[in-house]
Amino acid sequence: MIDINTITDQALQLAPVQRAELIESLLASFDSRRKSIDSKWAVEAESRIDAYEQGKVDSVPADEVFDRLGRQD
Repeated sequence: MIDINTITDQALQLAPVQRAELIESLLASFDSRRKSIDSKWAVEAESRIDAYEQGKVDSVPADEVFDRLGRQD
């Protein structure tokens, strides 16, 4: 059996994106519903991107969004 420290050392040598993918895979292994939820969010995200690209929704600059959020405190 591979030692957890060996696995950790190897994981830390991965590129940041690869480490994020590894984390996602490990987290998903704890909850089988996560795949279904992630899939639904992916469909929703694609739908929102399509609506934006088709001019059905407007965008708001990030600084304006954060200014609005800051005023809600």
